[in-house]
Amino acid sequence: MTSLLRWTIRAHKWLALIVGIQIILWVTGGVVMSIIPIETVRGEHNIVEIIPVELATDNIISVGEAVDAASPPSGLAEARLQNWHGQPVWNVIARNETSQLVDAVTGEVLTPISRERAIELALADYAGEPEISFVEYFEEPTWEYRRTGPAWRISFADGEGTRVYVSPESGLITAHRNDAWRFYDFFWMLHIMDYQEREDFNNPLVITAALFALVTVFAGFILLILRMQRLLRMALTSRKNDSD
Repeated sequence: MTSLLRWTIRAHKWLALIVGIQIILWVTGGVVMSIIPIETVRGEHNIVEIIPVELATDNIISVGEAVDAASPPSGLAEARLQNWHGQPVWNVIARNETSQLVDAVTGEVLTPISRERAIELALADYAGEPEISFVEYFEEPTWEYRRTGPAWRISFADGEGTRVYVSPESGLITAHRNDAWRFYDFFWMLHIMDYQEREDFNNPLVITAALFALVTVFAGFILLILRMQRLLRMALTSRKNDSD
């Protein structure tokens, strides 16, 4: 056995042992993510279809009045006039990316929204008439929310584990979660090998594993070529002996 063949066999064996489990997880994750429709993962079938409504601009206060009412602590970055569940509001965004909603007619600051208002927004977002099982408030983002800032989480007893997250700062629906999402997210975590944030597809761990897998494949090809050469030599030798 040549030195190249010996070292190739060793590299192939140990690398295959190291990355073999991860390769199985990659394939399994790919199967899971291809079988479950992304629309189901996002819970789109439980979201009310949004019908565009013309924004009423009568008696709208000026942007300056809205900014004065909100008084963004870190200074103004942007102010948007938008339709918020049927009423015109100014969305006053501060430089630190926090935001406040100001009633564009009365000048009343509408955020942070209350528990009752968060429930109303979640119910208005949900298609159908589900029963609410839990209402929770989080100062810090949960592992499944992955947004900055606090949030209300409204859980529905719909058999799908649907959870709607509402930002108390912006008054917007910021995330939808369900059992399919959590199942999908688990395999996504294993697939990209980001076991904390579950967002970095280019982390050093997955890059290293991918390189090891590539080396394993190349080692396997080298072994195949060497094996075929050996079989070819044996066949030629056998044919030569038979002819003699």
